Amino acid sequence: MRLAVAIGFACLLLGQPATAQGNQYSVYCNNGRIVIESSTLEYMRNIYGRNVCLFGQFSYLSDAQNFAQRNFGGTGRSCSCS
Repeated sequence: MRLAVAIGFACLLLGQPATAQGNQYSVYCNNGRIVIESSTLEYMRNIYGRNVCLFGQFSYLSDAQNFAQRNFGGTGRSCSCS
């Protein structure tokens, strides 16, 4: 019990969700191509420039892949941030 409380408190201090998975998968348009990343929008823009936009966030990779497939034809397909 003490371990669970300590882990929860540590997660609050670190700003991370107190879940087992904790990952967020995001579908981005990155310089004209659909990509799935676990990075934040801020990080993506710092690395790749301002031509990155977010289309959706998901708890599971398979959900992000399905979203990209249904809406854009899959990863690597063309997209636009405008």
